Amino acid sequence: MPETITIPRTRTKPKIERPKLHKVILINDDFTPREFVVRVLKAEFRMSEDQAHRVMITAHQRGVCVVAVFTKDVAETKATRATDAGKAAGYPLMFTTEPEE
Repeated sequence: MPETITIPRTRTKPKIERPKLHKVILINDDFTPREFVVRVLKAEFRMSEDQAHRVMITAHQRGVCVVAVFTKDVAETKATRATDAGKAAGYPLMFTTEPEE
């Protein structure tokens, strides 16, 4: 009688991690008008007038302010588009990203 060998199947469940998040940071400068900064924040980050004004004032007082937190590609895209809006208008408006800890 032939011997039957059974080998148990093992299922490997792939470990899915949440994507790493990145902060979009507004860097203050002394040349870009406050109204323009508020307009960019409202347009690019879909903020209300009040939210955008508070973010702008925080960046003005502290030098930098975290605007929002997104996945890496979204954060980089929004920071680039907001910075480009400033350049197109002739202002040194600057947004940057960094990983969230």
